[in-house]
Amino acid sequence: MADAVVIGAGPNGLVAANILADAGWSVEVMEAQDEPGGAVRHDHGVDPDFASDLFSAFYPLAAASPVLASLELEREGLSWSHAPKVLAHPLLDGRCAVLSRDLEETAASLEAFAPGDGAAWKELRAVWETLRPGILDTLFTPFPPLRAGARLALRLRAAGGLRLARTMLLPVRRMGEEEFGGEGGRLLLAGNALHADLAPEAAGSGGFGWLMSMLGQTYGFPVPTGGAGALTSALVRRLTRLGGTVRCGERVTEVVVRDGRAVGVRIAGGEAVAARRAVLADVSAPALYGSLVAEEHLPGRLLADLKRFQWDFATFKVDWALNGPVPWTSPEAALAGTVHLAEGVDALTRFAAQIATGHVPDEPFALFGQMTTADPSRSPRGTESAWAYTHVPHRVRGDAGDDKLTGSWDAREQEIMADRVETQVERYAPGFRGLIRARRILAPPTLESMDANLHGGAINGGTTALHQQLVFRPTPGTGRPETPVPGLYLASASAHPGGGVHGAPGANAARAALHGHRTGALAHLQNRLTHRDRKGQR
Repeated sequence: MADAVVIGAGPNGLVAANILADAGWSVEVMEAQDEPGGAVRHDHGVDPDFASDLFSAFYPLAAASPVLASLELEREGLSWSHAPKVLAHPLLDGRCAVLSRDLEETAASLEAFAPGDGAAWKELRAVWETLRPGILDTLFTPFPPLRAGARLALRLRAAGGLRLARTMLLPVRRMGEEEFGGEGGRLLLAGNALHADLAPEAAGSGGFGWLMSMLGQTYGFPVPTGGAGALTSALVRRLTRLGGTVRCGERVTEVVVRDGRAVGVRIAGGEAVAARRAVLADVSAPALYGSLVAEEHLPGRLLADLKRFQWDFATFKVDWALNGPVPWTSPEAALAGTVHLAEGVDALTRFAAQIATGHVPDEPFALFGQMTTADPSRSPRGTESAWAYTHVPHRVRGDAGDDKLTGSWDAREQEIMADRVETQVERYAPGFRGLIRARRILAPPTLESMDANLHGGAINGGTTALHQQLVFRPTPGTGRPETPVPGLYLASASAHPGGGVHGAPGANAARAALHGHRTGALAHLQNRLTHRDRKGQR
């Protein structure tokens, strides 16, 4: 019998397992898929000579994460690679906003859009450097982050207090208008906000866009050398070295609860796997509370709140093997690992509005990844392993284009939508389609079939909007990894601080399990001593 059973071998589950193993616990990880990694995997399925990341690809949060840094995965063979530039947002008139790890290069790019915008970016960077320690401490510690939050509050006061807090809560459109005279800085902020499901008019999207931009400015958008799965392999190797095990192809169907406490899991086929101390679930909150834990073990209020749980946007992704570099009209875009494709902030608003009204966008905002540019090992010299993803509604009510897409995502609709994405790329890189050696389409149902946590193609474990963050994540009053069932902990992106590859939800759950066990053991000892004293008095 293991001390702990972890459901799911995604990055959060593997981080949790490693932290428990570091504490001397025996750990078994149960993974439904035939390989570990969750949304951090790569393969050679587009072309045998090309490494293609299946889901996530660039990892600024991993680079900033003290959780992952503490695991020292470089000792397990993990290395990181960077593109010459972090991010580019080209426009059809030839201008291009560029985010570089070199502050002067970023500032010069934005200065070309409007005099003074380079200095404005440097001011935002200065605020970041003041707040960065407090933000990272708050982001990567359990909620409520009392000590980290207090330190951040002091730094926030020194950096501008209520005025700065107001700025961070602004919609990214308004924040960009207040900070920059030209469109370059506004594009960097708004495009980065849409890495989540935050429209330019959403409250708090300014702060999120600023955070992602500053992470890129400081840490870049690095990639694991060789493919996304290299990060997973390092986590698995470390866990195995510590005595933990990962069982793939084992789908958990039930969290076993006995006498009010989680005591293990049951997998498809009926086998029960016992856990002496804890069960940690790297699965979505709706899956945990709506399927794996029987209803009688959960409060009615939680079940009612789950009906209001909001997923982030559905995702549609295309992978390519290209016979040559992408022929961008903007030379700067050729040097960036990530390229944002939308003709201005207004186009981003239009795109988000179409999704909000249930329409498949006719001109999709595309996040384009140039993986060989970021890591030359990904494909043969002179070629490019590339991908792009965009977002679509979960429930399609209409098509903003002329193709009458319904959201069935059958073979016909997948091909049409992939063509629509390629048309968007072709606008900024004429001749792109002539370079395609092979392509693969990952529609929302395909993504979910490859990782059940990606419900309907949602990649962040639930919306990033303010109403489902902090103490509201995944439901009001449940901002910590503890669940209503003693011994069961939520370790997925549905828990604080949410999506992204950084390991914090897994680490928070592991530390809560360790603390819960120590507290329980102490209470048991105190009860025994009290019982002995009473017996002696008799």
